[in-house]
Amino acid sequence: MDYTNITVAGSGVLGSQIAYQIAFKGFNVSIYDINDDALDRAKERIMELKPHYQADLKATEDEVNKAYQRISYHSNLSEAVATADLVIEAIPEVVQMKLDFYKELGKVAPKETVFATNSSTLLPSQFAEATGRPEKFLALHFANEIWKNNTAEIMKHPGTDTHVFNDVIEFAKAIGMVALPLNKEQPGYILNSLLVPLLDAAQQLLVKEVADVQTIDKTWMVATGAPMGPFAILDVVGINTAYNIGLAKAESSGDPTFKKIAETLKTEYVDKGKLGRATGEGFYKYPNPDFTQPNFLKS
Repeated sequence: MDYTNITVAGSGVLGSQIAYQIAFKGFNVSIYDINDDALDRAKERIMELKPHYQADLKATEDEVNKAYQRISYHSNLSEAVATADLVIEAIPEVVQMKLDFYKELGKVAPKETVFATNSSTLLPSQFAEATGRPEKFLALHFANEIWKNNTAEIMKHPGTDTHVFNDVIEFAKAIGMVALPLNKEQPGYILNSLLVPLLDAAQQLLVKEVADVQTIDKTWMVATGAPMGPFAILDVVGINTAYNIGLAKAESSGDPTFKKIAETLKTEYVDKGKLGRATGEGFYKYPNPDFTQPNFLKS
């Protein structure tokens, strides 16, 4: 199947990036979100992506403007998906929210439309039946700063049609991604199976008061040569996302440490609007965070 019209549902940090990357590669994109305020914020995010594409990808002003013009914005789901060949869901990591969304989406999307979830930690089999078309459903997961960190992990569930799986792999290549097929369901895919334990460990060290943010990040950066530590990575991921994941783990496991992580993220960061790099402050202040300063890695 040739994909021409793509809908991205959810216009947060990563949803906006996904939409713009797809448009940049020549596809028609419709963005869906719950209200006009959310869509206005999406337009601002996407406008802010233009200079990154010019600086990092050497795109011309004409190219970034044409990409922007290929995007339409909708708060009505039926309108957003009316001609969609593929819908990529990028709404918050809340199981019931996703279940409700897929039940509604299945009612209004054309029968031939393929659905893909960008969920970071949840499995497609959790939502397959709710879609009403499990054979046309799978996971398509992107990394933040998609134009540079251009991974696309394509993960099927046991009921995904092989042709759909292969079509989405080809689509990922067409939008400039390194396509990474997963043949079995794996919570966290490949990337997050490696990354999440690091981020969890860092947050546990913080809430147990073993060390502060800067010391933890400095340790990782000096010892491994990594350009960022786990808290700098969390600022890119978005602290809202980290909070939702931490809360889900606290509720499912009953682990008091995860409960404390979720409480800390909410009271010290989310409630204060410190959501990470996208808002100018999270664990660090931007645009010139401490970990980029010359003396950060010194004693």
